[in-house]
Amino acid sequence: MNIKINGKNYQTSVSNLNDLRAELGFEGEGVLSIYKGFAVSENLPLSDGDSVVFIRKGEVPPREILAEMITSRNTPEVSSALKGASVGVAGLGGLGSVVAIALARVGVGRLVLADFDVVDPSNLNRQQYFVSDIGKFKTDALAEHISRINPFVSVETHTVKLDENNVNSVFAPCSIVAECFDNPHAKSMLINSLTHKIIVAASGMAGYGRSEEIKTTKFARNLYVCGDLKDEARVGNGLMAPRVGVCAAHQANKILEIIIEGA
Repeated sequence: MNIKINGKNYQTSVSNLNDLRAELGFEGEGVLSIYKGFAVSENLPLSDGDSVVFIRKGEVPPREILAEMITSRNTPEVSSALKGASVGVAGLGGLGSVVAIALARVGVGRLVLADFDVVDPSNLNRQQYFVSDIGKFKTDALAEHISRINPFVSVETHTVKLDENNVNSVFAPCSIVAECFDNPHAKSMLINSLTHKIIVAASGMAGYGRSEEIKTTKFARNLYVCGDLKDEARVGNGLMAPRVGVCAAHQANKILEIIIEGA
């Protein structure tokens, strides 16, 4: 039968995972076996066209195999849809930095990142940056982090303040844009300007607790809003990593759903 092993086609006469491991020399406790996106230890039957990834723990694989290993825990059928997708992220703070990294980890092929600001110490309580990033443009710092997480994602950065004059050109390659601003006027500008894009926005994620109140709501044909729609940041009710992260995960998850269902 013909199966795919670590991204490459392979012909074999064996009919189960254990025999395949033995045939290829992938036996022992130091080898992780991923079958159709799921890590397995039991012996399973093989079928023609199956996808299997074997990973030796602690080893850095050759580049041509690394891409397959990074996405091996995804459902195999969605990988091609993700690789072909272009997603924009407007604002790279507590929401945007989390959204971008989540999409990079699942293997979205192209990310267009836009922010004008630099990293400062107050960002570190909830944003995906490090002390060593202080003073760097968020676009540069996040692009660097993504390259270390998944070097197969194409990252395009725009270190600009988005407005109605440039937002369409910045996100021209994207069919979906994550709105991740903390300014209500900027949110409105983006939604009103990108009328031909799918927008996944956010509103209401300040404070802590009440994770179950953060939801994803469809407001229009091309607009989804994630959050509780009420708890905005204010004096005495700041933005903190856990609740902001829950909201950002909702945004990334909705974007993933749109990509896969539209493929």
